[in-house]
Amino acid sequence: MIAITAMLLLLSGTPADTSKTSSATDKTVVYVFPVRDEIGKASWRVMREAFAEAQQHNADYIIIHMNTYGGAVNFADSMRTRILNSIIPVFVFIDNQAISAGALISIACDSIYMRPGGNIGAATVVDQTGSVVPDKYQSFMRSTMRATAEAHGKDTIVSGNDTIIKWHRDPRIAEAMVDPTVVAEGIDDSTKVLTLTAEEAVANDYCEGLATNIPEVLKRAGINDYELVTYRPSGVDKIIGFLLSTVVQGILIMLMIGGIYYELQSPGVGFPLIIALAAALLYFAPLYLEGLAAHWEILLFIAGIVLVFLEIFLFPGFGIAGISGIVLIITGLTLSLVDNISFRFESTEAVGQLAKAFFTVVVSVFMAFVVALFGTRRFAFSRRMSGLSLGTIQDHKDGYISSDIRQKDMIGKTGIAFTMLRPSGRIEIDGEIYDAKAEISYIEKGANIKVIRDEAGQLYVIKD
Repeated sequence: MIAITAMLLLLSGTPADTSKTSSATDKTVVYVFPVRDEIGKASWRVMREAFAEAQQHNADYIIIHMNTYGGAVNFADSMRTRILNSIIPVFVFIDNQAISAGALISIACDSIYMRPGGNIGAATVVDQTGSVVPDKYQSFMRSTMRATAEAHGKDTIVSGNDTIIKWHRDPRIAEAMVDPTVVAEGIDDSTKVLTLTAEEAVANDYCEGLATNIPEVLKRAGINDYELVTYRPSGVDKIIGFLLSTVVQGILIMLMIGGIYYELQSPGVGFPLIIALAAALLYFAPLYLEGLAAHWEILLFIAGIVLVFLEIFLFPGFGIAGISGIVLIITGLTLSLVDNISFRFESTEAVGQLAKAFFTVVVSVFMAFVVALFGTRRFAFSRRMSGLSLGTIQDHKDGYISSDIRQKDMIGKTGIAFTMLRPSGRIEIDGEIYDAKAEISYIEKGANIKVIRDEAGQLYVIKD
C-alpha cells in the first residue's frame, strides 16, 4: 500500500511549469478548470488540484467552467466551502446548467456568468431514485443555500427615514431553490421549486452578466490583458479515475477474493497470492489518495484476511474467527468506497452511498466465488494451460495406488491421537503412524480414537 501510494503521489507531482506567467508578461493570470457531469469525488478531486495549481501559478482569478445537473450533497458542500475560503477570487461560467449541487457551488462564487438560455436552481435534496427526502434533510440544504448567499454580504441603504437592507445575493431566493413552500416574491409566487433562467438570474442579482465563452466572461468582468492557464489532468489523474470506476473496483475485488481462494486451494504456488495483493493495492491506493479509505478501514480488511487464515490453518471448523473475518473483509471493502464526510449529515445520501458500495462488494465477492468454483476445471484443462499441468495417467493396472491399501482394513480399529487433530493430524494404531482427520470438532493429543471410515485415501476418526 505504501509503495503504490508513494508512486501515485510521485507521479501526480506538480506540473513542470509552475512559475507565474505574469511575472514575465505582466498580464493578469486567469486559471480555468471544468466542473461537468455529476458532482462527486472526481469533481472534488479536480477542484482540490486546480486550486493548488492556481496558487502555484500565482493566479489572479479562478474560473469554474460549469455544466452539471448536480450530484452528491456532501461533495458539493466541500466544494462550496473551498470556494468561500479561497483567497483568490472565483468566478463561475455556467455554460448551460447549474442544477441542484451545481447551484450551491455557483452561489458560493464571487461572480456568476451564464450562457443565454442557461438555468440555475432546483436544489431540492433527493435520494438515489429521484424521490424527495424527508424535511430534516431539506432543512440542512435550505440553511446551507441561505448561508452561502448570505456569505456575500449586504448593503445598508438609508433613504430619507427608511433603512433598506439589500443583499448582494438574496438568501430568500437561494432558499426557494430548495423548498417549494418558500415564495420568492416577484419571481415565483407558486409553490414550485425555484429555477432561474439566465435573464431572471441577471434581473435578481444572481448573475453578473451573460456570455457565450470564457473570453467574453473576462471582457464583461473588465479583465482585458490576461493569460489563460487551463487545468489539464495528469496521467495519474486518469489512472485514478479509471481505478475508481465501479466496474474496475468490482473486478479488483473479484481478483482479490479469487486469488486468495486459489492460493488456499494450492498453498505455496504464490502466483494467485501475488495477483490478490496487487489487486488489493490497486483497490485501496486510489481510494486512500482520494480521502475515501481511512487507515482503520484498510486495517479492518487486513484483520479480516488474517482471521480467515487463522480459521483455516489454526482453528478449523468455520467458527467465530472465520465468520468474523468474512464480516471484517466485507466491511472494510464497503466502507472504503464511502466518503466518511457523508455520515456527518445523517442523510439518505450517506445511506444511498453505503447501499451502493455494499451491493458492489457483495456482488463482486459472489461472482468471484462463482468464477472460482466453476471456472477452475475449464481453466486448468484448457489447451493453453495443458503445458502447466500434469496430464500423465497413473493407471491402477500398472501398479499405481492412490493410498496405502492397508487403510481399508483400519475401519473399526482403535488407537490414540499421536498429534492434536484440528481437524487434521496423525494417529497411532498398532505402533504405526497414519494421517487422519477428526470427523467432529477437534481431538486432543493422546486421546483414544476409533476409525469410522476411509474416504478418498483419508482416514476419519472419532473419540473412542
